Amino acid sequence: MPFIRCLLLSVLFTTPALAGDAVWETLADAGHVVLMRHALAPGTGDPANFQIDDCSTQRNLDDTGRQQARATGAAFRERDIPVAAVYTSQWCRCRETAELLELAPVQDLPALNSFFQARERRGPQTEAARAFIRELALDEGNVVLVTHFVNIGALVGESVSSGELVVAERGADGALSVVGTIQPF
Repeated sequence: MPFIRCLLLSVLFTTPALAGDAVWETLADAGHVVLMRHALAPGTGDPANFQIDDCSTQRNLDDTGRQQARATGAAFRERDIPVAAVYTSQWCRCRETAELLELAPVQDLPALNSFFQARERRGPQTEAARAFIRELALDEGNVVLVTHFVNIGALVGESVSSGELVVAERGADGALSVVGTIQPF
């Protein structure tokens, strides 16, 4: 019984404080960083012949993933969530997700690129993403960063599903603290 009690307490204290509607309400105010894992792209990793500038060599969104991305963008618009900017990994599945959101012009940010198959880049790349986040202007709206599972885990320690959003606040030191998560579809 003590093991189960400890397990329940650990889940209770590691779960974000807010979920669903409460997180959407928080986003109504400008000033948050939204980390989004790209929408559904079946499979894991990328093929051996992967080339960043050739989508035919990558794992890409399927029709369900495209619908997820559109639905997420629609949820932002329906709630009048202010979005100042959208940045994306250069991977095609992230870029397509970001574009289908239709929230703001999409800008590439190499610091959001996946390091799943090059773990040695985790540290330097995560620090580059953190440095970028520290400098973000958040007074005009929320900023959406479309990236990968490994990147979100490295930045905030959250495990996310395809298309899931992690909403975070930036502290005075630039560190992100998770407000909550949203699975918008």
